[in-house]
Amino acid sequence: MNSAPFTSRFYTSPDGLKLHYREYAGPANAPFTVLCIPGLTRNARDFDELAPHLATRYRVLCAELRGRGLSEYAKDPSTYVPPVYVRDIAALINAEGLTRVALVGTSLGGVVSMILGSLMPAKLLGIVLNDIGPEISPVGLARIASYLGKTKPINSWDDAAETMKFLDGQIYPDYQQADWLKMARRRFVEENGAFRPDYDLNISKPFAGSSAAVDLWPFFLSLKNIPLLAIRGGTSDLLSPEVFARMKQEMPHMQQAVVPHHGHAPYLDEPEAIQAIDGFLESLPSRVGAFTALTRTVKSILFLARLKIKGVI
Repeated sequence: MNSAPFTSRFYTSPDGLKLHYREYAGPANAPFTVLCIPGLTRNARDFDELAPHLATRYRVLCAELRGRGLSEYAKDPSTYVPPVYVRDIAALINAEGLTRVALVGTSLGGVVSMILGSLMPAKLLGIVLNDIGPEISPVGLARIASYLGKTKPINSWDDAAETMKFLDGQIYPDYQQADWLKMARRRFVEENGAFRPDYDLNISKPFAGSSAAVDLWPFFLSLKNIPLLAIRGGTSDLLSPEVFARMKQEMPHMQQAVVPHHGHAPYLDEPEAIQAIDGFLESLPSRVGAFTALTRTVKSILFLARLKIKGVI
């Protein structure tokens, strides 16, 4: 992979939190911006390999959701829910003045991306959904709930790597010790000789009640006019083969790719993922035409109105 410098930047959420994102400036003539949104317990370091690779051609931003990485922790844990994350990322898009953006969303980041696609479709050139769909397997949710918000004493980076291997050994069966150390440095942080997960453990409090409650199919189906790429880990327990197949059936224009032998969620440094993302981004137009933007906006207004009538929002 290529390396590229990044700049740490901050913006303010609608409810006043200081939220962090990385900016990889990319070339001066970059056709558009790629905004990467990480998963539930992950942060901007999740894209340590993908972002520099993409930054040879695009401007790249890597967000950190509230309560993760360098973003401020929420005073009210009940705000650790998708609707608030969506407002936070929308605030980032507006703060940056982005009018031509492609989203890359891993897991929870993909949920946020789907909803954003229904809210601001005129700004989105395309969406990459990494191992997430409109229907989430309860098996995967149960696995995540088994460790979310829990931790044990960790005294070294080797301990952190062993913890990662214990949690994800079946997900990444080909990883070696160096890989687990790299993953540990992405997911843990050292403070005064102590090690902890790099997220607010309180994100677990609203997780059980919010994760499976929202029907995401309406949001996914609202993306019919937006280019899509769906990536699935070949052994994912969160995105089933059946749902993955139905997504393609409902969205014939959607591109798909599978990362073999990996579960939830691919890190997007795998050759299959890189090749699929490169081809997808290269196929996108550099802007949304005026007529297309107007059509998408009208459809978005009507879609949101229907959801409001039904009491979904």
